[in-house]
Formats: sequence, C-alpha cells, structure tokens
Amino acid sequence: MGRISFSCLFPASWHFSLSPVGLPRLLLPSFRQLLFLGLLAGLLGLLYLLLVMGKGQYSWASQEHPSHRHFARVTDVDATDTSNPDLNYGLVVDCGSSGSRVFVYCWPRHNGNPHDLLDIQQMRDLHRKPVVMKIKPGISDLATTPEKASDYIYPLLSFAAQHIPKSKHQETPLYILCTAGMRVLPESQQEALLEDLRTDIPVHFNFLFSDSHVEVISGKQEGVYAWIGINFVLGRFNHVDDENEAVVEVQVPGSDQQEALVRKRTAGVLDMGGVSTQIAYEVPKTEEVAKNLLAEFNLGCDAHRTEHVYRVYVSTFLGFGGNAARQRYEESVVGKTMARNKLLGQRLGETPDSPYLDPCLPVDLQDEVGPPGRRLHLRGTGDFDLCRQLLQPFLNHTNETQASLNGVYQPPIDYRNSQFYGFSEFYYCTEDVLRMGGTYNATKYSRAAKSYCATQWRALKERFDRGLYASHADLHRLKYQCFKSAWMYEVFHSGFSFPPAYENLRTALLVYDKEVQWTLGAILYRTRFLPLRDIQQEILKGAHSHWRHSFSFVNNHYLFLACFLVVLLSILLYLLRLRRIHRRTNQRGVATASSPQWAEQGLATPSVLVTL
Repeated sequence: MGRISFSCLFPASWHFSLSPVGLPRLLLPSFRQLLFLGLLAGLLGLLYLLLVMGKGQYSWASQEHPSHRHFARVTDVDATDTSNPDLNYGLVVDCGSSGSRVFVYCWPRHNGNPHDLLDIQQMRDLHRKPVVMKIKPGISDLATTPEKASDYIYPLLSFAAQHIPKSKHQETPLYILCTAGMRVLPESQQEALLEDLRTDIPVHFNFLFSDSHVEVISGKQEGVYAWIGINFVLGRFNHVDDENEAVVEVQVPGSDQQEALVRKRTAGVLDMGGVSTQIAYEVPKTEEVAKNLLAEFNLGCDAHRTEHVYRVYVSTFLGFGGNAARQRYEESVVGKTMARNKLLGQRLGETPDSPYLDPCLPVDLQDEVGPPGRRLHLRGTGDFDLCRQLLQPFLNHTNETQASLNGVYQPPIDYRNSQFYGFSEFYYCTEDVLRMGGTYNATKYSRAAKSYCATQWRALKERFDRGLYASHADLHRLKYQCFKSAWMYEVFHSGFSFPPAYENLRTALLVYDKEVQWTLGAILYRTRFLPLRDIQQEILKGAHSHWRHSFSFVNNHYLFLACFLVVLLSILLYLLRLRRIHRRTNQRGVATASSPQWAEQGLATPSVLVTL
C-alpha cells in the first residue's frame, strides 16, 4: 500500500505521512463534493477581494470638520512662506480720494470642494506685518496730467513685486480700482488716467493684467466688496452647523427649491468715510428692492450651486461722510450768517470779537471758516443736543416710511435678529477720544459725547498733551469730535432709523486683529472662478492617481486571487488523482489478495510526495 507524504517549507519546515487506508472519507470526496468545495472556495476568494478593494470607499465620513479653516485663518499671523510653490498671490490697488494703497493677498490651492471658497488672507512680511504701502495724494490730483498716472502708481507695484516670488508674477492678478476721488472727475479725465495705466503697466510689470482690471468702481460695488470682506473674515460664508452661531432662513435667488435655506446670519456693514457713507446688508428674496440698490451675486465657483448666492441691499450716500458733512454745515453757516448780516446790518462773525457761536465745537474753541473774502469766525459752545438738531436737515430725511438718507428707500431690518459692524468714522467717533469702541450703547455714547462737547478746549488740549487719547488721534480729531459724534448719532438713528435700544452694532477697526478693507472683498469676488481650475486639476489628478493606484491595487489582488485559484485547482486535481490511485489500489488488492508481493519481498512502501 502506498503512503502519502505532506511537507511544507514555509513558514516553517514540517513533514508527515499518511497511509491511504487510514485516510478519512473526506479526503476522497465524490465529484459533486469537489465541485461544491471549489465553488465555495472561489466565492470566499471573491468576497475577500471585494472587501479589500472596497476599503476606504467611505473615507469622506472621517473628513476633518471644515470649521477649523476659519479659526486657522483668523489666528494665523505668521510670516507668509513665499517658498511654498502652491501659494497663489493677488494685488489690489485702492485709489482713494486722499491717497492710494496696494494690498498683497495670498491663498493656498483650493481644496477641491466646490462648497468652499478660496482661503484668501493678507500677505505678511518677515516681521509678520501686513504687506501694504500707501502714497499721497490721490490719483485724482493728476487729472490735468494723466500721462503721469503710471509713474504715480509705479512705487506701489515695485513694492509689491519685491514681496512676490518672481516666478509667480505672471500668474498674479493685478486690479487697480478707483473710488470716490475719481468718481467726481469728468469721464474724459477718468478715461485718460486709466488709459495711461493700461498702456504702461504691462511694459514694466509682468503681472496678470488686462484692460478690465483697472476701472473706476461705483459706490455700490465698493459697498458690496466691503460687505463680502467683513463677512468672509467673520466666517459667515462657511455653512457649517455651529450651535454658537445665529442663523437665518433665506430663500435663495435663482434656486428652484421651495423650502427656505437655513444658514449663518450675515452681518450688515456701515461705513462712514470722509466723503461718503455706505450701508449694506442681506435682504430676503421676498423683499422688493430697486435694481440700482440691489446686488445679487454668487460667490461660489459653480454657477449651478446656489448655497453662496446672496441678495444684498447697498446704498452709498455721497456728501454724507464726516468731512463732507462738516463742509456742508460750514457752507450753510457762512451763507446764512452773511445773508442775515446783510439783511439786518449786522457784522456777526466778521471779527474774533463777535464770533458766530457754534454748538458743534468744544467750549471756547475758536475757528475760522469760509472762502477768502467771506471768512467767518466761530467760537464753540459745546451743546451736543443742539448740534444734533441743527444737523438733522442735512440728512435730507423724509417722513415717508422705509426712507433713509436723501429719501432713498431702505428695506426693513429685523432688529431682533441682525448684526451690524460700523467702520471708519463709526469707529473713530466712538474710540479715538471717547474710548468706547466695540459694542455700541446709544445712551452711554450720547452721555460721553455731551460731556466731551461741554469740556473747555484748553482742558481737552491738556489731556491730549498728556496722551490720554488714542495714539492716532490728532488735533483735527479733537476739534471736530463734537461735530462728528453728533453727525454719526444722527445718521445711525435718524437717517438709517436704528432704534436707540439697538444693541447689535459693533464699531471696529480690526476684526480678529486684522484691518478689514473692501479690497479683500474685491479680490475674493473677482477671483471666485479660480477654484474651478484647481478643482478640475484635482479631478484629473485624482482620476489619474486613482487609476494608477487602482491599477496596481487591483492587479495585486487579482494576482493573489489567481494564485489562490491555482493552488485550489492543484489540490482538486491531486484529490482526483488520489481518488483514481485509491480505486486502482483497491482493484489490485482484490486481484492479489493471496500474495502481497511487497510484504513478502520486504520492499519499502512507495511514497507519494506532495509539497505545498
């Protein structure tokens, strides 16, 4: 009788032998049993392959919560790593009425998620300071010499070029956007200045620059950019679930969905500059607003996605800035006083001994206003309440409901579920002298303003010399603080009709220790389609990487499965062969049962070696 020997050299060497007579019936199965075992082994191998290949299919479930981006952005004040090849750059030149500034922004590659916006932040130098440069005067001063416009802007662009890696210049967009100072110029003078910039800048700089990248933007555009900038820094465009964030229900314009979308409540923006005042806030889809006062836009990179569609009311009031309002007030005082003097034969204000008593100046402050030949001498009386009354006609407010400054329509504001941020004069009036910046309280503010106005000018100067006011407060601020605090109060409460009990206004210069400019909103809006490029590259890269990875991965596991099936087939063939040997042995045993030659001759038992 033959013997069957099994041996294996891996993972450890072992060997044993069995006699066919002692083999269990299981090792000598029928053909049906062999077929069943083969199919079962094949199914097990296929199941293993599917399980291993499906591993990682649902890795999205463990993705990092997206809200970390916002917190990383607002706390990141490290120097910009210009050696990072994946960092992109952008330039915005703000050509204002009193000067021009260049802002350098940077952002990493888009993460490929079409729900997220670019993570744009201001570039910081080696000292962690924002990369920004300002020059004076404003570009509008070159109205009569437009050929000097490019020479005027050259220092700003040279400064920016030094901070951006040269290899990135060609893909760095440059936007030159002019505001209030240029708006007042005739269109022919505006175009002459812009044409000089369009012609000469590409000669000296290799930035991504086209004719459409330099323009005079409207007050509406400026207001929209300011609104975008502040809400971006506040993280209001990150639509993630956060119990600590206030939410609103909105009907998204352009969306087919009937149900309201619940997302983070955006903040309204109030900005009072030297020349103009602006207000911008999101309004519901159901509110009818004139097109010239409404901006509907999609901040997302995909026009078919409506989660970043916003409907914002924006209104700009030229001549309602702090300095422009003071100028209008002085012109009115001079005109009325001169007319009254002529009518009554008086000489009020013509000499320092008989000054015009101005309630909007601190007590005993002497000033002289008016054009040459019509100078008027003033002396302050510091009456805050009377000053407010005198300023109300300058608001041009009407008795119509929902009317704002100049009688312009203003959509209703949900004062119980809204938040506004006040910038520029809203901050300077509350902080520079009164030291009350931050959360606004009308009662405390008016009390502090009254106290300041009623203080002797001599005492105010002494406090100033002792450094009791903000570091950037100057004598000009001290002189006109009484007027501007009254003007801000009236614009906010009488012009924009915010109730005195409104508690959700925050006056600010910085948000999360950052100065938020409308230029941030401008570059965010103008580069909103750039993520499409990164997303497409990520898709192609991901598809190629996935194909390459899958090819290798699938081949490895198919190789394993093939080896498994070969081994399985070998075992089956061996068992079939063993079955035949067993049958032959039985037949021979019956034929030669009387004389077993092997036993008589003392021959060694033949051995069948199977190596696995």
